[in-house]
Amino acid sequence: MNQPKITGYMKPTCGWSQGVRAVLQKYNLEYEDRDIINNPNNYQEMVEKTGQPYQPCVQVGDVILADVSGEEVESYLLQEEIVKPIETDLDVATDRGCSDEEHAAMRAEAATQWTNFSSE
Repeated sequence: MNQPKITGYMKPTCGWSQGVRAVLQKYNLEYEDRDIINNPNNYQEMVEKTGQPYQPCVQVGDVILADVSGEEVESYLLQEEIVKPIETDLDVATDRGCSDEEHAAMRAEAATQWTNFSSE
């Protein structure tokens, strides 16, 4: 079966985006990962295609899945028979955003990187 072109409009670090990436990787699907935070053109393209500002959004062929979880992407891929079911445990949740602890860890990492950058 030929895989349709898949484009994900996602944040680099976000629980929802990580869940979508995990599902696409689970099925070994090739996809283009468009960063909507560091590239405003990608964000604008996503809003124009979906008509809304929330992420992640995944384009599978001509179909847009807007503001979806990894579970919703997986359900669509299975429903459309783009993939066949695989039983495997994933290292990340596919049905929620980051926890408060994960957000705190990301903020701490960003602060450390900023401190290291500004002291160079």
